Amino acid sequence: FSPAMSARVASHAGSWYSNNPSELSAQLQGWLNSAVGQHQPAKAIISPHAGYSYCGATGAHAFKQIVPEKVKRIFILGPSHHAYLPGCALTQHAQYNTPLGPLRVDQAMNAELRTKGDFDAMTVGVDEDEHSIEMQLSYIRQVMQDADFTIVPVLVGALTVEREREYGKVFAPYLRDPGNVFVISSDFCHWGKRFSYTRADGGAGVIGDSIERLDRQGMELIEALDAPGFAAYLKATKNTICGRHPIAVLLNAIQELGRGGAMRFLAYAQSSKCAKPADSSVSYAAASYVA
Repeated sequence: FSPAMSARVASHAGSWYSNNPSELSAQLQGWLNSAVGQHQPAKAIISPHAGYSYCGATGAHAFKQIVPEKVKRIFILGPSHHAYLPGCALTQHAQYNTPLGPLRVDQAMNAELRTKGDFDAMTVGVDEDEHSIEMQLSYIRQVMQDADFTIVPVLVGALTVEREREYGKVFAPYLRDPGNVFVISSDFCHWGKRFSYTRADGGAGVIGDSIERLDRQGMELIEALDAPGFAAYLKATKNTICGRHPIAVLLNAIQELGRGGAMRFLAYAQSSKCAKPADSSVSYAAASYVA
């Protein structure tokens, strides 16, 4: 490891979301103001990572549950979309830039994590290609305002169930720490031929209703904090929840702590409602976990 004392550029700004600071801030604040439902102070949230025009309104329901005064450090667990990774990886950058200002990477925490578990280093290319972590950053900056805090970006690979448990054990003590919050980056079902996933239950309504039933089955298991149940559901349905591994790491960390706490989904949406086999959609959901 030789941490580059450089900043990760906001590589998706100007395409996936606005690169104009005042426009972006107003847009995010508008969604936060419109988000109803309360389940706070969040110890962890689940938030989508598509372009903000698709999922910004949904994500606001999760970010609204973070109470900045309590937060010193934010772990961001995002799935790897492009690079094959059997474990987890940490950034080599000292900060992550956003149109709303920079976020400081907790390099001391990165060094500590490397002593506790198996963490690779992201290459600069992998780091900047990946959108799952970046799409959480502007919301974090908006919600935290001028608070003094650090971030710990973690790229989560294609973990086996055993490795999800291992990383759950690694992160459990940090989840216990009252100054830490976890942001889990995940979309839900990616449905359609272009995603090679066209499961339908044949029940009432159009395909979009079937997709929602499928997603809600998974969401119920997440709300029940049932790590083995969620793993079994994924095995049975093959639902294309891209952040399934980060979600499973969180569920295993909660289980490791022997804690109940309450996970609640506050919003659910689809990019469009599929009505015929040629259609496609991505689902988005927002949740908050209060210990």
